[in-house]
Amino acid sequence: MAFQRGRNRWSLSDVRMQFKDEKKQKGGYPVYAEDREEPYHWLRQNPHRLQLGQIGFRFISESGERLLPAAFTEAEQTLDLWGGILISRYTVEGVPVLVHTVCHPESDQLGVTVESPLIAQGRLAVELRFPAPGVTSRKWDQSVSLNWQDSADSHRTEWKRSPDGIVLFERTMDEDGYRLAMRHSAGELMQEDPHSVVLRDFGPAERLECVFSFSPPERRPEVSSADELLEASRMHWERFWLEGGAVELADSRDPRAAELERRIVLSQFLTAIHSAGSLPPQETGLLYNSWFGKPHLEMHWWHAFHFPLWGRAHLLRRSMGWYGAILPKARELAASQGYTGARWPKMIGPEGEQSPSPIAPLLIWQRPHPIVMAELCYLAEPTQETLQRYAGIVLESAEFMASFAEWDEAGQRYVLGPPVIPAQELHKAAETWNPTYELEYWRHGLETAMAWERRLGREPNAYWRHVCDRLSELPEADGVYLAHENCPNSYSDRNNRDHPSMLGALGMLPGKKADPETMRRTLLRVKETWNWETTWGWDYPMAAMTAARLGEGALAVEMLLMEVTKNTYLPNGHNYQRPGLTAYLPGNGGLLTAVAMMAAGWQGGPERHAPGFPADGDWTVRWEGLNAWM
Repeated sequence: MAFQRGRNRWSLSDVRMQFKDEKKQKGGYPVYAEDREEPYHWLRQNPHRLQLGQIGFRFISESGERLLPAAFTEAEQTLDLWGGILISRYTVEGVPVLVHTVCHPESDQLGVTVESPLIAQGRLAVELRFPAPGVTSRKWDQSVSLNWQDSADSHRTEWKRSPDGIVLFERTMDEDGYRLAMRHSAGELMQEDPHSVVLRDFGPAERLECVFSFSPPERRPEVSSADELLEASRMHWERFWLEGGAVELADSRDPRAAELERRIVLSQFLTAIHSAGSLPPQETGLLYNSWFGKPHLEMHWWHAFHFPLWGRAHLLRRSMGWYGAILPKARELAASQGYTGARWPKMIGPEGEQSPSPIAPLLIWQRPHPIVMAELCYLAEPTQETLQRYAGIVLESAEFMASFAEWDEAGQRYVLGPPVIPAQELHKAAETWNPTYELEYWRHGLETAMAWERRLGREPNAYWRHVCDRLSELPEADGVYLAHENCPNSYSDRNNRDHPSMLGALGMLPGKKADPETMRRTLLRVKETWNWETTWGWDYPMAAMTAARLGEGALAVEMLLMEVTKNTYLPNGHNYQRPGLTAYLPGNGGLLTAVAMMAAGWQGGPERHAPGFPADGDWTVRWEGLNAWM
């Protein structure tokens, strides 16, 4: 994955820090200020992921004109999940075209083979276009477009053919760059403009093979043959499906079972591609850039928590090392705000620098994530080596959490916030304290960290124990849990939108301090009153996990498969949210986490088969390779 920092150079010192408690010397968050608009937006947008290029076909009519989409008919596309191969069939003005597309499982290579009489007729060409690197909009949901607007001199594209016939492209923008190597079986490559080339003139051949390989600028890309890519992909995906967990619902009488099984299978494939890299992933994965192409750490749980539950802990371990790499920066961030330990930012670049935002710097629910994800890695491989590998991440996270909790002398308790913004982001930071889900997560995270200390042969930190034992109780009123303590009208029309995050206190978490009956009433209230069109894809599996722990199997399935726009799963398996945001990987990952829990159970749960599914005889659940580690 390539990132680009941009032409200007601002730092967080150029953005006004707000919510600074001068008396306690705590806080200071880079949120929006009108007099610092330029550095604010530049830092929001940089560093951003690079669009490495656009590769596609150009089709020409018999009269020599470029064809538009109306000329394409009889389109059929199939994804071979066992081999990881995308097979596309269509006709262009009645002439058949067959395309196989595949990615190498271990290197940054894309392979394409195309068969069609149009090749020999000179009516098919391959285009490579390289967009400029700059972000074109200050709005996160409009930053996904390729940048064809910047002047040609904002980036450079140079290419040459090596003696072995491979074409090497050198891409440069500011201080960043990358290489692209291209192998093709026939044709001539011609320059069309400074950042566009076309491959054409293939002679009598009716079959064309192309391989595209990307690498950092200091390394020559490795270029395989198309057949080698196909074989590597087939071997990889066969191993993936044979070694991981599986759930089968085929004999269920409930008509929704086939759709749930489709979502399960495709979500495994998509998260393995998009959410299992060396960096915490971005909401739209590698598909395109939203949120300025930056990962959000509070979403890492939803992207990757499921991997160990499905017997694939190694896919989570790939990104866990990143926390260790940025640990010094996380310590610096905590210290700059008057706290000890490591404070993990929310919206980040690859070096771990936080981004300014009216919301992101004030979120806290990502703080315990590295603790519980490290715990899953340990349960998958319970060795001293695992403990030592993640000890710094776990213990420094807990140290920050303990130092962040404020002692309330009058109430003889510890309080979270203000200022704080909970997972239900609509609440104002200065008016929010003790959000329900975050309070329970603080307890769970500190208790998990103290268990790590015992495993390491140490006495658990007494201060952590003191904070954990004296954290505020979960806020409730009228028999239901509130979003946070200062939110008495939690289920008013104004507040019944965005994430119903209070459900996470018993569902995503064991909920030791949560009363099951109070949470049951809360879940039913949410189901009846929530504005579900304002939610996000992970809210449905979150609600399903809450229902499962409460023994409400029918409700768990209902929440998991609720028919609402934000819970739509497209034919390709992506969790659709709205136009412009047609993929949302946290929804896929959340679904897999919920299904693993519903099928295999959870720690301390009932000793019966598939305890989270209805026990009415309409569901037949077969599973293997899952772990009940929630």
